[in-house]
Amino acid sequence: MNIALWITQGLLAAVFLASGSMKSTQSKERMIATGQTGVAPFPLRAIRVVALLELLAAVGLVAPRLTGTAPVLTPLAAVGLTAVMAGAAVSHWSLREYKQVFGINLVILLACLFVALGRF
Repeated sequence: MNIALWITQGLLAAVFLASGSMKSTQSKERMIATGQTGVAPFPLRAIRVVALLELLAAVGLVAPRLTGTAPVLTPLAAVGLTAVMAGAAVSHWSLREYKQVFGINLVILLACLFVALGRF
């Protein structure tokens, strides 16, 4: 179980590092053009805040457990990312992007829940 949790944490950290990096550096139009269509309903300032939260949570998924310092931060980061993915699902649903909701958003949300429950 521990190995599955570490693999999931690593994959989630990579996904959210990439997503947060793109959201923190690209224009809204560029994000939409490259497939991050869920940002469409939001102002750039809100997108940048989400980007920062994704980057911090990506570190929080791995660093606390890896270093043994405040390991409770790992499941808390996973809970936070579960909320981010719930918001992403709502955003994509409002855009009628149902494949995105039930394909990518739900899978990532469930992976975040797996880490949260496995690490609490």
